[in-house]
Amino acid sequence: MIKSDEGYIKFNLNWEEKSFDFSDKDFHEINSCRQKLYEAGFIGAYPDGIGFGNLSVRYNKNQFIISGSATGNFKNLSKNHFALVKDFDISKNNIQYVGLTKASSESLSHAAIYNSNSEVNAVIHIHHKGMWNTYLNDLPTTDKKAEFGTPEIAIELAKLANLPSGIIIMGGHPEGIISYGKTIEKAYNILIEYFNKS
Repeated sequence: MIKSDEGYIKFNLNWEEKSFDFSDKDFHEINSCRQKLYEAGFIGAYPDGIGFGNLSVRYNKNQFIISGSATGNFKNLSKNHFALVKDFDISKNNIQYVGLTKASSESLSHAAIYNSNSEVNAVIHIHHKGMWNTYLNDLPTTDKKAEFGTPEIAIELAKLANLPSGIIIMGGHPEGIISYGKTIEKAYNILIEYFNKS
């Protein structure tokens, strides 16, 4: 059962509400992957309108571009549906970002992975009940006490982000799965590989 606070932002945010410039090439790369995830049902919205799923790409050092909060409600995205996370403090549950949309409620989870593994340049977070049930505690799994959008889940993810599997089951976040890789394509391929096996 999905918690009633699913999809809501729990971190402290410093939001610079203005557009930021990123190249058409970068936008096409992240958005084309997002479109495939949306069409497969890995990203979307529940009947109550709460959106789920997001993805990001490393932008500069530990900065990253991430799909915005509640964008799972939209079939097609524009550049304005993405935010640039410029800085973060996991211990204080704090992020600083710029964009015309609120950064995803999972931004600190993405931040923890980028901060922990310099080889990772893309992170995908999806929801899939079948995969989650199949791989819970079989693949690397976070502590079930660590809830989404908290410093605890970020710390858990940081511990697991250097494992070669490239995929993490979020034990305290029913249906939540994260994949990561050197490119968005590799993160997507890892996800599909495990999906096909499930």
